[in-house]
Amino acid sequence: MQHVKPGAWYHVVLPEADDFGIWRDQARRLVQAEVPPDRVTWDAPGGGDGSLFSAGAGADRRLPAPRADAPLVRSSRAFLNLAGKAALHSDPERFALLYRLLWRLQTRPQLLDDAADADVIKLETLARVVRRDIHKMRAFVRFRAVIEPDGTDGAGTERYVAWFEPSHHILRANARFFVDRFAAMRWSILTPRGSLHWDGETLSEGPPAQRGDAPAGDPAEDLWRRYYASTFNPARLKIGAMLKEMPRKYWKNMPEAALIPALVAGAQAREAAMVAAGENRFEGSDRPGSLAEVTTHIAACTRCAIGCNGTRAVAGEGPVRAQLMILGEQPGDTEEVEGRPFVGPAGQLLDHYLAQAGIDRGAAYVTNAVKHFKFEQRGKRRLHKTPTAGEIDMCRWWLEAETALVKPRHVLALGASAARALLGRSPSIARERGKPIDLGPDGFGGTRQGWITVHPSYLLRLSDGAREIEATRFAADLALVAEAIQRPV
Repeated sequence: MQHVKPGAWYHVVLPEADDFGIWRDQARRLVQAEVPPDRVTWDAPGGGDGSLFSAGAGADRRLPAPRADAPLVRSSRAFLNLAGKAALHSDPERFALLYRLLWRLQTRPQLLDDAADADVIKLETLARVVRRDIHKMRAFVRFRAVIEPDGTDGAGTERYVAWFEPSHHILRANARFFVDRFAAMRWSILTPRGSLHWDGETLSEGPPAQRGDAPAGDPAEDLWRRYYASTFNPARLKIGAMLKEMPRKYWKNMPEAALIPALVAGAQAREAAMVAAGENRFEGSDRPGSLAEVTTHIAACTRCAIGCNGTRAVAGEGPVRAQLMILGEQPGDTEEVEGRPFVGPAGQLLDHYLAQAGIDRGAAYVTNAVKHFKFEQRGKRRLHKTPTAGEIDMCRWWLEAETALVKPRHVLALGASAARALLGRSPSIARERGKPIDLGPDGFGGTRQGWITVHPSYLLRLSDGAREIEATRFAADLALVAEAIQRPV
């Protein structure tokens, strides 16, 4: 090693594109030798730091020796965790960014707390993208069986081979996950950046591969496609969310992807069939002639699993000719105990915002899309469990009976389940909240209007900052409903 020369700059060549350990050792030595970031360039397979000197011309590859009394290098566990992920990114400037941050941390130990700092933002962005790429590999690798000749009886040995195209240098970082998950299998994962091979005892690395090196399919995929199609729920279809979680770039390697366009195209028809199936279960049943009959009949309803779970039904409450019907998802633990809708924490929050908007809850008819409490037992606690689309559709018959009796001019649906019960489809609350939806005749020569917003329990689950923002939107939604109620008929 040598001591720092005045005006010298140094070029560090890393042996592998994902070699964070070597970077860390070299970076610590450079910091202790007091070499500033603008005097260091970094290079690794797949691209250097993108600077004029990334090829190393004129740079000294012999790193300087730190002073004998050089202080220890400051860093934090948070920085090392973020840096370890960011080092796997394909950005050629990543190692220069990491060194610049490490250098700055020596005089600003709390640098990572500065959410507006450009270097900190870039670090967190790179780490987040890499974490997502790691997750995508774990989610979308599809193994296909091949038979390898073993040279004995000619029967061969089964091996599972997968092809994946990572965006970043995550292959080694994911190796332990696949070894632990598929320890009993013999498998290979082939990628353009390298390959992994597991024989049941030893993990080895191989060179980059091409798509044609992996098998195109195997007989088990027909069974998987039939299973996937049978579990595809059109009532829960959210195309934007699906594409975010399963981007199209991965579709060509997934056997079920060929089914998706047809399943999406037929989702609306299948959803309508599900709603009709729920209604048909009540064919031959007369509509209740009063709200008292509704209360009596739902107490004995066992047409779905929720009605058979031992809880008591919670009927709606309010005047028969209410202008406003408020529709929630289902009774909660408190509501089931007391036998009244919206009396728990979410109900108390709703009361607050109704009063703030000038809406008299006592003048509204308050009910739920599902009349029994669906829950999951955890020790002595009963935890809320979201009803399925089929359960909502089954209970929609009771809601229509209530609506026919109350004849509200306006119906306010709180949350996605209530919105589905109201509309017979699964709408996007983000797109449809805050504006009236035509529900058809109101029974008095006018048009009934539907309104959609979030459920108050959603506000209770948010952190303080996010809750304040969402509460403002919730209050605005209720104010629009209040204004509509006050308009003359």
